[in-house]
Amino acid sequence: MKTDWIKTRQTRYTAYATLYIVIIIGVLTLVNFLANRHNKSYDSTANKRFSLSDQTEKVVKNLKQDVTISYYDVSSRFASAQDLLGRYDNLSPKLSVEYVDVLKNPQRARAEGVRTEGTVFVKAGDKKEEARGLTEEEITGALIRALKTGTRSVCFVQGSGEHSISETNRDGYSQFKDALEKNNYQTRTISLLEKPEVPSDCTIVVVGGPRFDYVEPAVNALRAYVEGGGSALFMIDPPLRMGRENIADNPGLVKLLESWGVKAEKDLVLDTSGFGQIFGLSAAVPLVVNYESHAIVREMKEVATAFPLSRSLDTTTAEKTSVDKLFSTSNNSFATTNLSSAEIRPNESKDKKGPLTLGVAGTYDTGKENQKGRFVVTGSSGWVTNGFLRFNGNRDLVLNMINWLSADEDLISIRPKEPEDRRLTLTGSQMRVVFYSSVVFLPLLIIAAGLGVWWRRR
Repeated sequence: MKTDWIKTRQTRYTAYATLYIVIIIGVLTLVNFLANRHNKSYDSTANKRFSLSDQTEKVVKNLKQDVTISYYDVSSRFASAQDLLGRYDNLSPKLSVEYVDVLKNPQRARAEGVRTEGTVFVKAGDKKEEARGLTEEEITGALIRALKTGTRSVCFVQGSGEHSISETNRDGYSQFKDALEKNNYQTRTISLLEKPEVPSDCTIVVVGGPRFDYVEPAVNALRAYVEGGGSALFMIDPPLRMGRENIADNPGLVKLLESWGVKAEKDLVLDTSGFGQIFGLSAAVPLVVNYESHAIVREMKEVATAFPLSRSLDTTTAEKTSVDKLFSTSNNSFATTNLSSAEIRPNESKDKKGPLTLGVAGTYDTGKENQKGRFVVTGSSGWVTNGFLRFNGNRDLVLNMINWLSADEDLISIRPKEPEDRRLTLTGSQMRVVFYSSVVFLPLLIIAAGLGVWWRRR
């Protein structure tokens, strides 16, 4: 009887153990299945080094066609590429990533035009684009180029002292040009002096800080272009008369903007909040953190931008245009009309108090269906120069303007950032402190503690 009871208990325990094992295996199998189908991770780094940008997520999640990212390298280096490409793969079922070993598949690599190991191609339908490096900025840029059809040209007006897209110094626009080309825009210069007519193949015209007056035919060419359904970005500096800064009033261009409902004030905006000092900026470089709800700036909340030597703007009523404010300075700012003295002090009786508008966007009703002219105006041209383009949100803001002007609102977002240099630089004395504390003092402390324990137990 006792033997039967023991056998019954053993049978019961065996069944319980078997059931538990089956449950554990089932749970592990389910967790592994879900982990493969839904790969999630959390990025706790300060600069979100292991997260994709808003723009990348927006582009990939809104894919309407299948896209393939092909990485060509030796298999031993696939793991390092998977850290980045795997994040793309997890965003959408319409995007897939393949890894091709150039040693095992040399014929395919040669047929695809692979010249070096580490090459990345993005294919969308019949279109293939090469990323010039294994970075999010390059891969997302190639993805955008592969998805977009047609040619989009940004034409920079030259001939009246505007910033040059070929200049690589602080005042040049070469980095702006590079950023546009990475986003699938072609760039070139045009002269309205030689021929006062905007070429028909210009998608957007950029007027970047002219230092001299535009002649009437040039102004009329810009008017005809926008009022005919074209798009233009106007960056107009204040007419300063101090030191080497000698900028013309440009009455013809100012009058044109005013006819569209944008009044460019003849003043200089100064920021007295002290916030710019955190970034090493003076009062003549007002910072902007106040944005409106327009599509251009909707994604710019809590992102600072800087506008050196800027004039304030105001909006007025116009017959065929609709104008919206984009961003403005803080309350701790003012606009002075004293444009000829290097030493500028606030004058409460004459100066206009902040917040002051520095950027506006508008549309012109051409009378034709789905063909409105678009324009954006800022009171500074220096904010997209090589010296300021990389400042915080400046690059995102100007590219958002370009995307809106070219009717590519789906690309408006915060773009991939370059990795921050977060190295710790130590002086010689600091390095000696680290060396003696970690290599000498800490081991001696551990040895002393061990000897103390041994002595007490002896």
